[in-house]
Amino acid sequence: MIKTANRVLLGLAGLVLVAVGGAVLATGLGLDVPSWWPWDGTDDVLLSTADRTRWRDEGWWWPTVIAVLAVLVVLALWWFLAQLRRGRLAEVLVDSGDGEGALLRGRALEDALGDEAGALDGVSGAKVALTGRRTAPRARVRMLMEPHASPGLALRGLSEGALTHARTSAGLDELPAEVRMKAVKHRAERVN
Repeated sequence: MIKTANRVLLGLAGLVLVAVGGAVLATGLGLDVPSWWPWDGTDDVLLSTADRTRWRDEGWWWPTVIAVLAVLVVLALWWFLAQLRRGRLAEVLVDSGDGEGALLRGRALEDALGDEAGALDGVSGAKVALTGRRTAPRARVRMLMEPHASPGLALRGLSEGALTHARTSAGLDELPAEVRMKAVKHRAERVN
């Protein structure tokens, strides 16, 4: 939901900036603009001489304006680049022992971890997402627990089983994990 809202807001901000910039460019080129547009001629300027020289005697004004605009540009670029970042890890660098290394698809490791975690006693299903860097991945595990399951035993089985197997098979020093457990909700059935 947050990613969608971010992308919609980023798209709307981009559209507004393109529309305003295009209208200013059209005015500067002498093209027809709507009557409500504040600048209507090729000789019209965005900032008049009075507006530009109003704060000239104040030494702090223009450096402050430039600094604020620079911070806004950096924040806008950071926000834009954050939208392009993947939420999941595409590949994990595996130490093959020969000094070269190999790449393991992130989905393959996620599927293996999820299958092994889902096979634990009392676990109805498990989903795994790898995040972090390819040399230091982190796992987010979501497990659906049956009503009779013991969360402590399931967590111990996950850490001593699936996570340990994944860590040793990928040659990782550590594989930190965030585990979320949720109880399975069964529909009530009428018994005659």
